[in-house]
Amino acid sequence: MINNMKKGTVIGLSILALVVICFLWGMGQYNGMVTAEESVTKSWANVESQYQRRTDLIPNLVATVKGYATHEQSTLTAVINARAKATQTTIDPTKMTSESLAKYQAAQSEVGSSLNRLLVSVEQYPNLKANQNFLELQAQLEGTENRIAVERQRFNDAAQSFNVMIRRFPKNMIAGMFGFEKKVYFEAEESAAKAPQVKF
Repeated sequence: MINNMKKGTVIGLSILALVVICFLWGMGQYNGMVTAEESVTKSWANVESQYQRRTDLIPNLVATVKGYATHEQSTLTAVINARAKATQTTIDPTKMTSESLAKYQAAQSEVGSSLNRLLVSVEQYPNLKANQNFLELQAQLEGTENRIAVERQRFNDAAQSFNVMIRRFPKNMIAGMFGFEKKVYFEAEESAAKAPQVKF
């Protein structure tokens, strides 16, 4: 009888130890996924920060160009309208879908395109091209575009790491239980596949 009680106690303790080990393992996996998901969210915030930097530079650029390029009113209006549209398009990183990211990306691409048209039209104004304020703004915009590209790549890297983590066995079971879902990526735009036409 005592031997049976000892066996029962040993079995009970073994089961308890196994449950505790499984719980601790599961907790570690869950916490790792939370950390990876927060990394994606932080990367997204960095992307938005760089787009905001570009948005903040636009009024100064438009004001500088307006003083010299009075015939470019439609181009300036296009930049201002694209900026306004882009500032209204936001994404909650915890509820990001490929559709919402595509909408966001389209709004930001419109800003980029209108800025490119503006900078091309400036070629007609040698005094503006020599203006120190314009040159500084142009350099800041170029630097910001580079930062945007870097932050987008970092976001994609963080999303990839998270997606791989939640899809691998056995973490995929825990991810499924707690509702961790695959993150979307920035993708090349359809227009990026076509080489731009340069006309002289």
